[in-house]
Amino acid sequence: MLWTEEMFGVKKPIIAMLHLDALPGDPMFKHDGDMDMVVEHAGADLHALQEGGVDGIIFSNEFSLPYQRKMDMVTPAAMAYVIGCLRSEIKVPFGVDAISDGQACLELAAAVKAQYVRGTFSGVYVGDGGLYDNDFSHLLRRKAALHLDKLKMLYFINPESDRNLDIRPLSDIAKSTIAKAAPDGLCISANAAGQDVDDALIASVKEANEDIVVLCNTGCRVNTVERKLSTADAAVVGTTFKAGGVFENRVDVNRVKEFMDVVYKYRETL
Repeated sequence: MLWTEEMFGVKKPIIAMLHLDALPGDPMFKHDGDMDMVVEHAGADLHALQEGGVDGIIFSNEFSLPYQRKMDMVTPAAMAYVIGCLRSEIKVPFGVDAISDGQACLELAAAVKAQYVRGTFSGVYVGDGGLYDNDFSHLLRRKAALHLDKLKMLYFINPESDRNLDIRPLSDIAKSTIAKAAPDGLCISANAAGQDVDDALIASVKEANEDIVVLCNTGCRVNTVERKLSTADAAVVGTTFKAGGVFENRVDVNRVKEFMDVVYKYRETL
């Protein structure tokens, strides 16, 4: 049995992204220094996602654009504040993603007792933000120092919007990463958030690494989720759940329910 089945209690779990508003220090923060609206919006999305039936939720600082490789302390502090305000209302296994900063991600997880993290923990990439690399030797030692033995780590191996400078086939990168870092899951992405992941890419990674959890990380929609779950072990879903399927909008509970109804019917065939 995969660990995802134990944690979420279902096969092929759907993990929803909960995109926090821009936070203090972020260029797009608009609430005059007041975090109340950030918490209110996050709470509304949390309730919509849970009412809609998702199996897990990842809190991320999605609107902290442009993302920092080394976050100012205020960002994970603000994320922890929001999660703390909502902690009693979280009914599903939850994780965190402090985008582009692996150490901040681990430290945030320790502070809020997250059960899993998603992030860019390995590899060397180039993109609009320049060239950046990730030292998983340091991150795994930090994880050990924080006594996060039970924390599951979901690794991006082809991050959204950036280009991996490692030219090996993705299945080979996955195999090497597994051997060196023992990730708990591998997230397979398209070139940008919301774009459809190549089914063959997911399949190539899963076929070469059968014992690892492989997640479809972008582009799952009502009309594609069955196909994605036929090869992936789980899916991370964000924009699809927003009103009108628009990234900037709030979560629409009816879109969540429609999506999850398809997932429920698919699970009956497993």
